[in-house]
Amino acid sequence: LGKTHLVTTLAKTFGGASGRIQFTPDLMPSDVTGFRLFDMKSQTFQLRQGPVFTNLLLADEINRAPAKTQAALLEVMQEQQVTIDGETLKLAPPFMTLATQNPVEHEGTYPLPEAQLDRFIMKVLIDYPAREAECEIVARAASETPGGGDSGVSVICGPREIVAAQQATAAVQVVPEVVGYAVALAQATRESRSISLGAGTRGAISLVKIGKAFAALEGRGFVTPDDIKRAALPVLRHRVQLTPEIAISGQDVDEVLHAIVESVPAPRQ
Repeated sequence: LGKTHLVTTLAKTFGGASGRIQFTPDLMPSDVTGFRLFDMKSQTFQLRQGPVFTNLLLADEINRAPAKTQAALLEVMQEQQVTIDGETLKLAPPFMTLATQNPVEHEGTYPLPEAQLDRFIMKVLIDYPAREAECEIVARAASETPGGGDSGVSVICGPREIVAAQQATAAVQVVPEVVGYAVALAQATRESRSISLGAGTRGAISLVKIGKAFAALEGRGFVTPDDIKRAALPVLRHRVQLTPEIAISGQDVDEVLHAIVESVPAPRQ
């Protein structure tokens, strides 16, 4: 579906660096974060930075690696720093992680730990494009020269502009009633009889953050309940687990979450 191409193209549009990790069963944590190697010539340990030292990171097929290797991303994603041999190294902003995963029924996959899933602010479902769009993709790809690069991609902003946009989004106002609505949605997932594991406090925080992003994209300086409601499915779908009975019945997570969202009264705007 062109996920790698999407990430590298995004990185090129803001002139930042992009990195990619192909997760495999034999991937080690040091392959993700980096390591120190003894240099015989200088008689010192030299740092070999891992692929996380970038602006935009693609963790491809993240659930093909065991939990220990997946956990190497926890500190990076939460604190935007890496600890190697006791030394903490800060990453240059901006830093963002996009990950892809295979369906759990595929051979050679490992379940993602809840702590790892909780670090991702959203889970976006990508399906095959419509026939017309797929025809255009095939036609464009067939006319490209291998290794020719993306001649149509140009830099539209720099990393500083991205950081400034993040700061402006964080400054979007949220009234207590809207914050309470986000918390109520997260609590409702924990109280639902259809869900065995509900969203935690980080889920409510993410609802507010994505609500701010939606408001900023529409040029508003405040978050509405509709922004929170719009964020509910992509923010919560990877943070909850259905009970075995509900899963066997054929209901999916989005259906259950949609029912929960409709059952929680939103504050008046």
